[in-house]
Amino acid sequence: MSLHDRLSEDLKSAMKSRDQLRMDVIRMIKAAVQYKEVELKQDLDDAGMSRIMTTLIKQRKEAAEQFEKGNRQDLATKERLEIAIIQGYLPTALSPGEVAQTVETVIKESGASSLNDMGQVMKAVMAKLAGQSVDGKLVSDLVKAALQR
Repeated sequence: MSLHDRLSEDLKSAMKSRDQLRMDVIRMIKAAVQYKEVELKQDLDDAGMSRIMTTLIKQRKEAAEQFEKGNRQDLATKERLEIAIIQGYLPTALSPGEVAQTVETVIKESGASSLNDMGQVMKAVMAKLAGQSVDGKLVSDLVKAALQR
């Protein structure tokens, strides 16, 4: 079952069970996907949808941090619940060890040796990990650490 179909089915079941938060999150995901499809003038595959959902998670994390700084725990909690729902549609995230191994492989293959090569290495690592759930900040930190050695 494609991610599009799964979202539609889950929206129907959320509507039947009157789960307002889940309905809102699924509608938000579908709206973001539809916006991107209109922008690109083509349907997105599951990998493209995963990238959009990763962006939505990042936005929710930033919002939750801001709400916590503003002493709005109720809104921060809502954002974290939305993150949990969105993560349910993403493939399981790679462990930091697996990401580190990919970073080391790319550095060896490309022959990168200094921080000047960081952009090139980042591009190659992200291309290799395309379609998988991975935190860009983690990749950046691992690449930077590996190139500083």
